Amino acid sequence: MTDLKITFADSRPDDADTIVFIVNKESLDSYAFPIAEADNLRDTAKMARFKGDAGQSFLLIVREGGKMRRIILLGVGDGGLDHQRAGAKALAKVQTSGATHIAIEGPDLNAVKGCEAAYGALLRNWRIDKYHTKMAETSKPTVKEITVVGAGPDAQAQWASYAARADGVFLTRELVSEPANIIYPETFVERCQHLKDLGVEITVLDEKQMEKLGMGALLGVAQGSVRPARMLVMRWDGTNGAQKRPVALVGKGVTFDTGGISIKPAAGMEDMKWDMGGAGAVAGAMKAIAGRKAKAHVVGVCGLVENMPDANAQRPGDVVTSMSGQTIEVINTDAEGRLVLCDALHWTQKEYNPEYIVDLATLTGAILVALAHEYAGLFANDDGLADKLTKAGEAVGDELWRMPMGSAYDKMIDSPIADMKNVGSRWGGSTTAAQFLKRFIQKDVKWAHLDIAGMAWGDKAGPLWAKGATGYGVALLDRFIADNFED
Repeated sequence: MTDLKITFADSRPDDADTIVFIVNKESLDSYAFPIAEADNLRDTAKMARFKGDAGQSFLLIVREGGKMRRIILLGVGDGGLDHQRAGAKALAKVQTSGATHIAIEGPDLNAVKGCEAAYGALLRNWRIDKYHTKMAETSKPTVKEITVVGAGPDAQAQWASYAARADGVFLTRELVSEPANIIYPETFVERCQHLKDLGVEITVLDEKQMEKLGMGALLGVAQGSVRPARMLVMRWDGTNGAQKRPVALVGKGVTFDTGGISIKPAAGMEDMKWDMGGAGAVAGAMKAIAGRKAKAHVVGVCGLVENMPDANAQRPGDVVTSMSGQTIEVINTDAEGRLVLCDALHWTQKEYNPEYIVDLATLTGAILVALAHEYAGLFANDDGLADKLTKAGEAVGDELWRMPMGSAYDKMIDSPIADMKNVGSRWGGSTTAAQFLKRFIQKDVKWAHLDIAGMAWGDKAGPLWAKGATGYGVALLDRFIADNFED
């Protein structure tokens, strides 16, 4: 969790015990560092081969203003995300050092760059420590406040949208990080109830309602668990009814995935608590969008189930009927996410008639084989939508790589006994999963599927997150909405 206070000021606070200067190659020599040890700082940094290149950092402890202070130099290039990552790196360097107040300065800080630096630091500060009952004092975060100095009078106003996005990322990280005995379909819904305070309309479908609607695919996954399935629907209309057809965001929410009867190996199965990362991203995005009062009409839908192998679990070879009426032969019960999504996607289109629909899911291991942990896979039936999502991802650092689709892959999931089967061969697994989902998309709907299996969780710390939940997808969706659906 994080309770880091972010402020903006014209001058450096006296109690700042850590001073961060964000510089580049040119300003390293030309900038008049506003500290007594300016020349010593510059010369020492150069001796340590600090040149101001993007990603470089240098730490020096000096006596400044009668106090011992940490001085950090951070290099940035021309990239739009450099200041964000610089702020995160500064925080990571001193998070548990005893430092309490960081001042961020620089020769070319403006409102946007100052907000980006503070946003990066805020994201990097988030941790989940609630289950540690014995933690050494030296392991506890100590930073309480960050002051951005000299970013101009507009920075504070611009910060509101960054803070809302960060709150959305934190909700996603919280949901993804919690163990499966804490977050399951019913409690996932409970954790999202506070979105009502932001003006989000929340509707929840229970198993009886979904059964009446004919959601045999989703409920087939859930039938092996004592945890009942839920469909969480979050609606935000910041257009006061002007935008008739909402943008729909749909997330896979398998709160724990054993694989069902097609059970996974024991090693690493604990990671499957984050198989609801797509639903977590949708919930976080809805919080970000509502938090900044976006002038857009957006619906977020999360299909929430637990996939367990009890005596009532569905079997390989079973045939289920989806809400669309299409039948599915379940070849592998561990290919469950697409069964959840197909009913969620069909219901969302029927209920809200969206022009655009984007689904997110930790769907396949095959996408990691293709893209590792560098990109999420993007599949789309519309080039314009694919381009919009790709540009939004590039702007915020949630990278996407477009993957192929086509009728050749579609044939790989034809079933001899039903309309389709839920897996193809071992080849092209992420694409055949996308082809499966495409069968549930109406012809006039622009649709994209994001396979985020390699991005929702980090086995090591990243540029903006500690080891664990990354919050991937929130910034991407928020920026996608801001760039394309708001005046």
